[in-house]
Amino acid sequence: MTEHPARTVLLRGGTVHSPADPFATAMLVQGERIAWIGSDDAAASFADGADECVDLHGALVTAAFTDAHVHATATGLALTGLDLTDCPSLTTALDRVAAHAAAHPHHRVVLGHGWDSARWPERRAPSPAELDAAAPGRAVYLTRTDMHSAAVSPALLAAVPDIAALPGHEADGTLTRDAHHAARRAARAAVPPAQRRDAQRAALRHAAGLGIGALHECAGPDISDEDDLTDLLRLAAEEPGPLVFGYWAQALTAGDADGAARIRDLGAVGAAGDLFVDGALGSHTALLNQPYADAEGRRGTAFLDADGVAEHLTACAEAGLQGGFHAIGDAAVESVVAGARRVAERLGPTRLAAARHRVEHAEMLTPATVDAFAELGLIASVQPAFDAAWGGEEGMYAARLGADRARTLNPFASLLRAGVPLALGSDSPVTPLDPWGSVRAAAFHRTPEHRISVRAAFTAHTRGGWRALGRDDTGALLPGAPAHYAVWAAGDLVVQVPDDRVAGWSTDPRSGTPGLPDLSPGRDLPRCLRTVVAGRPVFTAPNG
Repeated sequence: MTEHPARTVLLRGGTVHSPADPFATAMLVQGERIAWIGSDDAAASFADGADECVDLHGALVTAAFTDAHVHATATGLALTGLDLTDCPSLTTALDRVAAHAAAHPHHRVVLGHGWDSARWPERRAPSPAELDAAAPGRAVYLTRTDMHSAAVSPALLAAVPDIAALPGHEADGTLTRDAHHAARRAARAAVPPAQRRDAQRAALRHAAGLGIGALHECAGPDISDEDDLTDLLRLAAEEPGPLVFGYWAQALTAGDADGAARIRDLGAVGAAGDLFVDGALGSHTALLNQPYADAEGRRGTAFLDADGVAEHLTACAEAGLQGGFHAIGDAAVESVVAGARRVAERLGPTRLAAARHRVEHAEMLTPATVDAFAELGLIASVQPAFDAAWGGEEGMYAARLGADRARTLNPFASLLRAGVPLALGSDSPVTPLDPWGSVRAAAFHRTPEHRISVRAAFTAHTRGGWRALGRDDTGALLPGAPAHYAVWAAGDLVVQVPDDRVAGWSTDPRSGTPGLPDLSPGRDLPRCLRTVVAGRPVFTAPNG
């Protein structure tokens, strides 16, 4: 494979995963689009006219992945900086903070991500005093793995006037809700533009190396800032890499033409993403109908109610914008449904569904809210890696909710049966960028009745992300479609189904169904050899 893209490229000698031809072994790309898909024998007629002929040597070619929920700067800071995701204890985390602070004496703030006190023997977060001892006098900001709470040092607290009076300043020194948002803004403001750009570049390069051709950046005034979003979009436009589509999570009110115009001026494709209706289960801030099992009386936090949801979607309709919300707990999801239904009654269900409004995470669904998503045309932007990380009888979900409620979470099969479009993502750095891992997590959900086929999960992680953007011509290898694809070193290709009662896979070519890699637990995931966006290689593996 050559370093640079050619005008016309012929790939042959592999397996091309295409709904146009389940037996395809070759593909012709002209400029930014796929021109033809078929057999090696038929491809011979194109060889003389191609600027480049690529021998795949049996490799698999698929549509590039789309990650439908990412925080690129935070991802890059975790990749290049202080990553606490695998810390086995509080002591280890504090040691890492001390080492990182010592190694970066000129950083204005020590940033880290990924601590999870639920997995530590100490069962508590770092205190401000402990962080000050690890990094004397330094501003320290460490996000919990779900990014909905943080541990901070006294120096960072001092940078936020009156933070102790804000909701979410917890007795143990951790921050949630408004206090956390204020501390995050102070921490982000201390990151110089050059460091931020390096982090964004690292995130985009890492994504390209995983076969990801497009990212949905979920930005907003509470999760990042305007400069962060505009700098990311500018970087993505200037340098080869995945395409980036930005969402700006700012609540709009009816008649707020200036707010809608500002969202467009930022380059955002919608007023959606992390527009918080509630928080997260791990931080006890997801909004529940019944109290948490491990926090007596607590039911989480409401940031928006049904009235606020309806107001936002009405304003989006006036402005012609896609809207959406972050909703995890069952009560939060019900608020989204209630607000959306009011708008459907005023504007008509067809107009509401045509906007393809999104709900991020949507973890605690009931049969009634699943049906409502289908009725209202809502898209479920979901993260299967959440179940892999926190599901199961002994996982965080069970600890927070009890085993019975935990088993209801992330019902992907029910959503698909109801006709709800799924768009898969990672919420990186909450869980890592890992598209094949996400497909595996959906196909081998810890609760068997929620499993979906590998093919359905793959489609939700490719076409699903484009569908969530309102682009139905992208995300599959078809003649005429944009040439966003990835080349993989993969093992045997099979057709896997989500039912353990049957064999679970087939290699029978008579099925006419294109195969995908065997993602059974314990097997190696495919390795990316090349990622191409609009006909231009953005990643090539060494010797790839």
